[in-house]
Amino acid sequence: MLKKFALILFVLVCCLAQTWAAEKPNVVIFFLDDSGYGDFSYNGNPTIHTPNIDRLAQGGVRFTQFYVSTAACSASRYALLTGRYPLRSGFGTWVLNPGAKRYIHPREITIAEGLNRVGYATGMFGKWHLGNPNKANAMSCDSLPLAHGFDEWVGTNVSHDYSNAKLLKSDINGNNPVKGYSEIARNLPSDRNASTSLTGRYTAAAVTFIKANKDKPFLAYIAHNQPHLGLFASEAFTGKSRRGLLGDVMSEIDDSVGQVMNTLKQEGLDKKTLVIFASDNGPWLRFKKKDSDRRLDVGYAYPFRDGKGCASWEGGFRVPCIFYWPGVIEPKHQKEPASTLDILPTLFKICGVEVPVDRSIDGRDIRPLLSGKLAGTQEVAPFKFIYSYSRNEPAAIRQGPWKLHIRLGSQLNDNYGFEASGEKPLLFQVEQDLEESFDCAIQQPERVKQMLKELELYEGQVKEEGVFWDMESSNEVNDNRPDPEGN
Repeated sequence: MLKKFALILFVLVCCLAQTWAAEKPNVVIFFLDDSGYGDFSYNGNPTIHTPNIDRLAQGGVRFTQFYVSTAACSASRYALLTGRYPLRSGFGTWVLNPGAKRYIHPREITIAEGLNRVGYATGMFGKWHLGNPNKANAMSCDSLPLAHGFDEWVGTNVSHDYSNAKLLKSDINGNNPVKGYSEIARNLPSDRNASTSLTGRYTAAAVTFIKANKDKPFLAYIAHNQPHLGLFASEAFTGKSRRGLLGDVMSEIDDSVGQVMNTLKQEGLDKKTLVIFASDNGPWLRFKKKDSDRRLDVGYAYPFRDGKGCASWEGGFRVPCIFYWPGVIEPKHQKEPASTLDILPTLFKICGVEVPVDRSIDGRDIRPLLSGKLAGTQEVAPFKFIYSYSRNEPAAIRQGPWKLHIRLGSQLNDNYGFEASGEKPLLFQVEQDLEESFDCAIQQPERVKQMLKELELYEGQVKEEGVFWDMESSNEVNDNRPDPEGN
């Protein structure tokens, strides 16, 4: 009798486990533009108020060692959506300007494509910056989000501070500038009217999308243009923060998070939805010295060195990150390192998508860092991370707590008195030396040798595997805009 009861209990547990596994969670990804580690009250900022984001941090897994693959827009977004280092993109640059021929290659498999294949509705709301229809690519439809797994999109083709930036939306009847899209606006003004602010538009569109797809699994990728540069907040938030314009902008972003989270709760989806919150790179500190009448305001990378546009300093690469899923993910201060590369393989495992085996996926399945309910006793692969610079070449590598620099660069024109090369690298213990001030290379020759070998192996593997684009024919240039309008 006891054996029979045990067998029935075992079968019941298995059935429940299969039912839970078969119920695919919704996924919401918030991805900010140039928002530094120190721009949030949950990370200790004393004058920026982000209560809704704080609640995510308090109720989810809060990473304190979370990285993006490069300290600039396009390459960072490529890594998030593909789980692959940007050197594999074939862009030949870290930022795709509006006239760039290149775009994210049709053969890449994005998070949206993977989830779409298993029945997810997929919507994007915000900045794309992974390609743009232009004369150089014959106005290719493949350069925009609908060709890469998204069912719908409203957002800017590039950062809104380019003089030829456009606000577009997916539209089957649209024919301007390319089939499938309609143009809403161009030369985007710093309009403080809530109905036209980019943050407000994206939030409203995301809320509508969530309500329309509440009865099936969905992915909502909300890629805010803010805080970035050319900052502005809608009228309801202007002048309300103790931190000035940056604080106003962050308050509006926080309100966007609050609106989305309230919608999930009202629709009974809050416990069925995994929410991920992060930023594409650190703050653009280069513009701290600009005239105050330009109304430019940038954030904080503290306690780390430098920011956006650097080659390898922590302030450009280490960003805030939260994973939130009530009832599945227990609140935790996660000190283990991870990166945006890990998001695709982790989501694919959670959502029942086959991870591609015909190409290198550089990210890891980090379910064990999130919850035992997701991964049981499975172990996460050791952390090894490569920092990419302007042409997506490797600039540094991190293994465990150790970080080796072979290239330095800073838009502040200051490498803090250091020099680095493959012949004379720098070595820092970044869990103890947050500001990367104490070079340990002379004291650790074997570690230096081993980490240089890892960089060499990585470059050789990329060369052997190849990329989808021919990088030799790429003539893209780096994003060296002298002012926030892109002139």
